[in-house]
Amino acid sequence: MEISLIFLLYFFYLVIRYFTMDHDTPADKDRIRFEKGILLLQQREFEQGYEYFNQAVKQNPKSALAYAFRGKCQLANQNYYSAIYDLTQALNRDNTLADSYLDRGIAYYSVEQYQDAFREFDKAVWHFRGEQPDAYRWRAIARLQLSQHTQAESDLNRAVMLGDENSAYMLQQPPFVRGVVNQ
Repeated sequence: MEISLIFLLYFFYLVIRYFTMDHDTPADKDRIRFEKGILLLQQREFEQGYEYFNQAVKQNPKSALAYAFRGKCQLANQNYYSAIYDLTQALNRDNTLADSYLDRGIAYYSVEQYQDAFREFDKAVWHFRGEQPDAYRWRAIARLQLSQHTQAESDLNRAVMLGDENSAYMLQQPPFVRGVVNQ
């Protein structure tokens, strides 16, 4: 009898704790905190966004999202090695940021480190749970550089299924066009 009473009290404790607990992740809290900077990036104000997130990194050195968005600004400003550094710092703090894998892959691709780029795009596909066509398209582009044409075509087809028009265009270009004869 006493045991069942203890289990019942423990169950009530767990229910109360669940409803009084904060369920937001640190990334969710940072998205609210850095809303002004995120808006700058959405408006393509990368210089101002960089300044904003540079200050955010100084004030919040443990924030993965601050590093990730500063890395996005670096990538947009074509500072590829700085972008790789910032995105690596972001992923060291929170390895679930799928956008950071995609951005870091783009930065690696831009500096012609295709094997590293492919690895990052592969991680992005996995973290996006296969629902992001950009990750498939970029992985296909990296695979083309690594001479993996069959797998690249498969990735592009998957991106097309997800609605990516750029991938559909790429499938109409060499090396995917077969049997075309110039007349």
